Amino acid sequence: MKIAVIDMGTNTFHLLIAEVNSRGYDILIKERQAVKVGEKGINKGEITTEAWHRAITCIKDYREIIDQNQVSKVFSTATSAIRNASNGIALTKAIEEETGIKTAVISGSREAELILVGVKEALDLGLKKNLIMDIGGGSIEFMIANQEETFWIQSFEMGGQRLIERFHKNDPILNEEIHSLNAYFDEILHDLRQACKIHLPKTLIGCSGTFDTLSDIYCEANAISRVASATEQPFEINSFEDIYQQLLQKNREERLAIPGMADIRVDMIVVASVLIRYLIDQLAIDQIRVSSYALKEGILFDALNQMMD
Repeated sequence: MKIAVIDMGTNTFHLLIAEVNSRGYDILIKERQAVKVGEKGINKGEITTEAWHRAITCIKDYREIIDQNQVSKVFSTATSAIRNASNGIALTKAIEEETGIKTAVISGSREAELILVGVKEALDLGLKKNLIMDIGGGSIEFMIANQEETFWIQSFEMGGQRLIERFHKNDPILNEEIHSLNAYFDEILHDLRQACKIHLPKTLIGCSGTFDTLSDIYCEANAISRVASATEQPFEINSFEDIYQQLLQKNREERLAIPGMADIRVDMIVVASVLIRYLIDQLAIDQIRVSSYALKEGILFDALNQMMD
């Protein structure tokens, strides 16, 4: 039996196809497209006409792949850009009419729960409390957890695309823009800082695009072979500062030339890295781990668990 998972994120639409058998599962296909469904509309609460068409086109492409692979069940979810857009539900209805794929628009808290399911499948979190973080284009999810228990969980509608359109007006980014970002983090992340004062996590576990790209850049700089199938990717917190300074000092074209940089991440990685630096400083983080699994894998494992019950 084959299962497909579609994750309609604010910047990227992902497709994952897995074969389920008595031994467990095998991931057969992973696809991604930079749909940018939130571009130019996310801070206005709308999906633009151009983004609407990109979304429909992408899901039609995914429908073809799903049909070619004779998939039995499709689990499709949409997150921040679509759930907050006045025409978001209309988009999901249009997608269903044109492709037959029904999409669940999930809340930020549900998104965080599913991300945590994915991360726990990828990594052994141990007994110490970890701060887990997924930087999306529309929202950012934070969880404080160990392998056995979730202590705190919250989603903030302050993702990378929102931050770019609000704060990152110049390239390279200006010091004043960095100060404005940090002041915004001071304001909006009060609940996170309070939770971290109580639980004192010292390890930051990052998942999804920004952290994948930071790991790629780290591996290229240190001649480390990155194993695509690994559930945890290499990264050392001591390398972050050098990468961070490069990202701040370079313009878009120069960032693209950094070995390991992904085209799809070149814009959002600047504001995302400013946030990571803020957390390292504010919370005295002393270790960063990178999970290969995030929301789409969480949806898969959650679906498998439901099917087994």
